[in-house]
Amino acid sequence: MGQQQLLLIVLGVIIVGIAIVVGINLFNANAEESAKDTMASEGTNLAALAQQFYKKPLALGGGGNTFDEGGPAGTGFTIPAKLQTSGIGGGWAATVSCWISNSSWNPR
Repeated sequence: MGQQQLLLIVLGVIIVGIAIVVGINLFNANAEESAKDTMASEGTNLAALAQQFYKKPLALGGGGNTFDEGGPAGTGFTIPAKLQTSGIGGGWAATVSCWISNSSWNPR
């Protein structure tokens, strides 16, 4: 083999190596973006379920305009068992609490 042929083979191997590294980086970036999209989709789905529970009357198994009453067990809104674990390895938890604001204004 001539020196020119060896040089072309080495150059071809380098180009293929660079192409493989770029492809792996693009794949990892796409996987991360997909995970973000999955979390956003699951969060939107859970928010819709919570809103549905809130608006549904107590007689129909809903919350009756509250999150801390009603439901099948009478304990308020809970995340369904199939949705508690995220599709990407995380998890969801619902915390129902009441926030009351007591404010006063003192002009000086």
